[in-house]
Formats: sequence, structure tokens, C-alpha cells
Amino acid sequence: MTKEQQFNAIVESGVVAIVRVNSSGELIDICKSLVAGGVIAVEITMTSPGALDAIREASRILAGQAIVGVGSVLDSETARAAILAGADYVVSPVLNLDVIKTCKRYGKIVIPGAFTPTEILTAWEAGADAVKVFPATKLGPQFIKDIHGPMPQVKLTPTGGVNLENLGNFLKAGAVFVGVGSALVDKKLVAEKNWAELTKRAAQYIEAAKLVRAQQ
Repeated sequence: MTKEQQFNAIVESGVVAIVRVNSSGELIDICKSLVAGGVIAVEITMTSPGALDAIREASRILAGQAIVGVGSVLDSETARAAILAGADYVVSPVLNLDVIKTCKRYGKIVIPGAFTPTEILTAWEAGADAVKVFPATKLGPQFIKDIHGPMPQVKLTPTGGVNLENLGNFLKAGAVFVGVGSALVDKKLVAEKNWAELTKRAAQYIEAAKLVRAQQ
């Protein structure tokens, strides 16, 4: 898929699963389980041990089935390393203009983090494909709606505190998709290696997003 096709596929699905674990051993099993539940966009965070190796392996194993990205990227060097390892998109919790520049250079989707209207517009003008509103817990769906008043052109994706209960409200407020971490990739399920339940949970999130899309 082209970059544009990948981005459109993520928007259509409505959900990005953020995978942050303490051991690299489960990363691939987690990704497989999420994909089986219909989540096509998985974001492996750089805070996970062996993240680059996991991105490399996931990109190979899930080729054609998933769009594998990297999260928690703080600098351009890390962004480049992840892209070379096979990351299709790069997500950051902060606004770093060099990260955006590196991703544009390699033709990859870039989603920098921002918290204020000024940061959001700065990220958008620098070439962000979408801007990650983080932490969304502190701001809520109304913030997305408020930002779209003066800046309707900016694509926003909330992360932090998104769960099955509020996912619909964020999408209805205008988010292009949401990033979901521990509420989806539950640590207890991972510890128990309960991949079937993780797949079931992923399917619930995709179904919730589809219901909102059908109403829009």
C-alpha cells in the first residue's frame, strides 16, 4: 500500500493499538491477536524491550495484514532506525520538528504529539499527517470539538485514557482515529497469554468504531 492508502486504512478502522510491554517475548503474539480481532494498525512503543527487532519481525510476519508503526519516538535518530526496521508510521508523545522532517524524507506517516492549540497548529504546518492529542485524559472529547472550531482542517487523534466507553465520543467529536493502550492491550491478559480474549477485545473496539462511522 502507498502511504496515503495506509493512512486511509487506519482512519477507516478508527483504532490504533498501542503495544507497550515489559518483555519482548510477547510482542509478536500480541500483534497477531490484535490483527485477528480486526485491528490493522499496531504501534510498538520504543519503551518496550527489543522494540526494533519486534518491528522488524512484525513487519515481516504480518505483511499485507497489518500496518506496523512505532511509538514513543522522541528524536529523529530513533525515527530513522524504526523506519529502517520496517515501521510504516511514526508516533511521538511530543512535538519534535526533526522527527517530522525525517519521516517526510522517508515518505512515512508521522503523528507527533501536542497538547495546546499552538503546538497542534505548529505540528500540522510542519507536515504532520495527524496530530496526536496527548494526554487526552486531561482534555476529553470536547477539546477535539473545540479545536476543530478554528482549525477544522487539522486531523486529530487522541491518545491516553481512551477506552471502550469513551471511544465513540472522541470519534463523534471529530477525531480521525483513536490510540488505545492498556485498556485494549490489558497487562493481565498478556501475563496470562490469553490471546483469544485479546482478539475478542480488539474486535469489540473495531465494532464500536464501525458503529460510530455508520452514524456519521
